[in-house]
Amino acid sequence: MESEAVQGATPNDDDRTVIALVDDDRNILTTVSIALQAEGFATRVYSDGEAALSALLGNPPDLAIFDIKMPKMDGMELLRRLREHSPLPVIFLTSKDEEQDEEAGLQMGADDYIAKPFSLRLLLARIRTILRRSDARRPMPIEPGEKPAEVIERGRLVMDPARHHVVWDGKPVSLTVTEFLLLEALALHPGVIKSRNQLMDAAYPDDVFVDDRTVDSHVKRMRRKFRSVDGEFSAIETLYGAGYSFSDG
Repeated sequence: MESEAVQGATPNDDDRTVIALVDDDRNILTTVSIALQAEGFATRVYSDGEAALSALLGNPPDLAIFDIKMPKMDGMELLRRLREHSPLPVIFLTSKDEEQDEEAGLQMGADDYIAKPFSLRLLLARIRTILRRSDARRPMPIEPGEKPAEVIERGRLVMDPARHHVVWDGKPVSLTVTEFLLLEALALHPGVIKSRNQLMDAAYPDDVFVDDRTVDSHVKRMRRKFRSVDGEFSAIETLYGAGYSFSDG
């Protein structure tokens, strides 16, 4: 088993959020590790799933980022075995961008799925979103005047933003962070038409550019996921030339 490699270790690492990177591509490990350290994170890197598993269980980081195609143990098997013991937040960062791979990863318990090539700014935004939601799962005292995150209920849809949990007609639906944010933007204002630009603003940081087709692709995948639990799902409506709306009727 290959030993753990720790990048950027300092006496203050115990006070920093730790992110584990698992990828057999050394260039990816180096590039992402440097970017994360520049943002104040501590990193641990592993070149295959077998080397990572015992370390992730024995000394858990705050979040892990996996490739799928790796020697000895691929990312899917690593996630499956990790989920037997740990709810550690996981992002897949992989060149395997087929829809069935994404759905399999999310069903196994991944928190998000980002295809290579990727934007470092988008990855950082997704990391921060998942860490916030991970923190929200832990019981914390409510400050005076502070309201807990509210569950969104719209007809047969139930969304829990704090836990990134979606249920349709009593059945769970696994969404990526991007899909969740798009759906949340629609469900918060049922019947209101949201333009693609408005949906981009809801799902992406200001400095990440995406085109209209990217939003359309996410909506298409999201519909397929809902139709896998309800073949007659039609709550996300397309208004051609205008955008999308959510119907809770």
